[in-house]
Amino acid sequence: MAFAVALLSRTKQYTECPPLMEEDKYIDSRQKLEIILKPMEGAEETGLIIHDELCSGCGNCVVACPVNVANDPHGSGRGFGPTNEKVIFRVENGKVKAANVKECRRFGKDKILCRACIDPCPTEAIEFV
Repeated sequence: MAFAVALLSRTKQYTECPPLMEEDKYIDSRQKLEIILKPMEGAEETGLIIHDELCSGCGNCVVACPVNVANDPHGSGRGFGPTNEKVIFRVENGKVKAANVKECRRFGKDKILCRACIDPCPTEAIEFV
């Protein structure tokens, strides 16, 4: 159970379990784990994933993010490009990029399950795992 929790919190990798990696009788379990854990690859510490291949660069998430609006009321808060470095989302080279992810409302002691960046995305390029 402790190892499973460590897998989900990404402090351990399934490859660190010797029996799982060495014994052929666990090959089905190993393959199932790979499928389950695949979406977590490339996720930020908050669980944020931006799928570049799906992102159209529309910027809806930049404008919708409450943290962006609070930290940049004259740029992101008005539908313009970010005017400072405190924002979480910005469009660079036609794709959304994340910075300052630890400022996300899903992170920290007062975390909430905010979906403000996910819901307005027309291509479903943003997800949290």
